[in-house]
Amino acid sequence: MASVLSKTFLLSFLLICLVLSPPQTRAVITCDTVFSDLKPCLSYVLVGGNVPTECCNGLKSLITNAITIEDRQMACSCVKKLATAATDEQVDRAASLPGKCGVNVPFKISRDVDCTKVK
Repeated sequence: MASVLSKTFLLSFLLICLVLSPPQTRAVITCDTVFSDLKPCLSYVLVGGNVPTECCNGLKSLITNAITIEDRQMACSCVKKLATAATDEQVDRAASLPGKCGVNVPFKISRDVDCTKVK
């Protein structure tokens, strides 16, 4: 009988701990998210011209939704991957977007950014 009570107590204690423990934060930003948010910027990055309003809205959305360090590091990695395949002029145009859109991006848009240092 004591064994059943102690098992019931232990099970109840574990369930309470599970319910009361803080949720683990996980990155919700994926490269698909980054590409989707920044797709309206593609024409500007590729050929220049005027920055579309949708581009700035997408950049703002991406930064607003990147709430954890992991999110920001993932966004950085995805942008870095894109920059690796771009020309110097395209990288320069992409790097100018935060200023043109009035958005504070927590990492440098470049090929050599260290995304592990993004906070």
